[in-house]
Amino acid sequence: MTSNINKNKKDSPNQRAWRRLWKNKPAIFGMVVIGCAVLMAILGYLISPDQTPDVNEQIPEVSLKSPGFEVQILAIHKNRKIEKSNFFKTMLFGKANPHKLLPINNYKFEGAKIIVERYEGDNLETGQRIKGKEITYDLADVYYPLSFKNKKQEVVTGQLNFNDINEEKKEIAITDLQAQIKKENIYSKTFVLGTDKYGRSMLSRLILGVRISLLVGLIAVFISLTIGITLGSIAGYFGGRVDDLVMLIINTVWSIPTLLLVFAIVLALGRGIGIIFLAVGLTMWVDVARIVRGQVISFKEIQFVEAAQSMGFKSGRIIFRHILPNVLGPVMVIAATTFATAILIEAGLSYLGFGIQPPTPSWGTMLNENYGYAISGKPFLALIPAFAIMLMVLAFNLVGNGFRDALDVNN
Repeated sequence: MTSNINKNKKDSPNQRAWRRLWKNKPAIFGMVVIGCAVLMAILGYLISPDQTPDVNEQIPEVSLKSPGFEVQILAIHKNRKIEKSNFFKTMLFGKANPHKLLPINNYKFEGAKIIVERYEGDNLETGQRIKGKEITYDLADVYYPLSFKNKKQEVVTGQLNFNDINEEKKEIAITDLQAQIKKENIYSKTFVLGTDKYGRSMLSRLILGVRISLLVGLIAVFISLTIGITLGSIAGYFGGRVDDLVMLIINTVWSIPTLLLVFAIVLALGRGIGIIFLAVGLTMWVDVARIVRGQVISFKEIQFVEAAQSMGFKSGRIIFRHILPNVLGPVMVIAATTFATAILIEAGLSYLGFGIQPPTPSWGTMLNENYGYAISGKPFLALIPAFAIMLMVLAFNLVGNGFRDALDVNN
């Protein structure tokens, strides 16, 4: 017992703080949630069922489907050139789908053609699929891009003959082409979290929406820390008229409701994504400045600061190398809270139509598009993004509380 006590006494304050943090289970839960969200944001399109830009693959036939909905899909090659996308470009921006997705009930082959029964919904009373309209496609139209369908010719002795755009003759056995289509172009698709009113995957939009939430929080924290630490440290260290001027600015911004100030900035500068990030960041530095100012005022009277002043060190060096490292604890706590608040503000802006604009996926935009279905038998459309926002805000608040408890010297 004595050896453990002596060992703990030899630990640095930072080591003891980290030990207390790792014992805080709610804070660990929050960090796990944030870690998973960061991983989702980085991988983005790579783990999304829908990899099209802005996850905007619309399938109107399957709109407003409940979580777990499954349907058979016929992928028909589009008649346009699709640009190739490498790994990193796909991860960051997605890639165009070379196929048009057609939901079907069943299909059959007849020579060089495929006949499909189009999916047109389910019978609400029996749960059975409604018999849909039959549509016929040429096998070449389904499987090949435009360049290989140019100057298509007739079926001869069980083979499909046609020329590509470079006039090179192609031949393929119809049975082989049927097998390839059955393997590559017909598959079952499951919408784990259902679909919205446009027939888009809710899971895909949820995954990509986390990017906006984390990015707006990160930029807001960066801007708020930069402005807040700078103004707070200057006001606290120099005092006098400088302090009065900074406090006048702080109190003026403090008196304006945050959401109203964001509205004003957005209306003045526009509704681009960058403007939204900037607007949220410019309204959240006040708390940081007030806390840093108070900490600097208390630290500048301590002996090590007076010693640095007597040695002729410049004020900038004293502030940034001697005082600010000692106030990082409270700043980390307020940064976590600022992150959570920024996520809420962005979601609120998007919900009201002033934030991220469609079709860019955002949790607030998803709420805006689907809140009307909350009382019309499709509550999952609104509950899914609402739960995601709640979980993310809770995670950052738990981490902030964990930092506060870990950095408390009385513990």
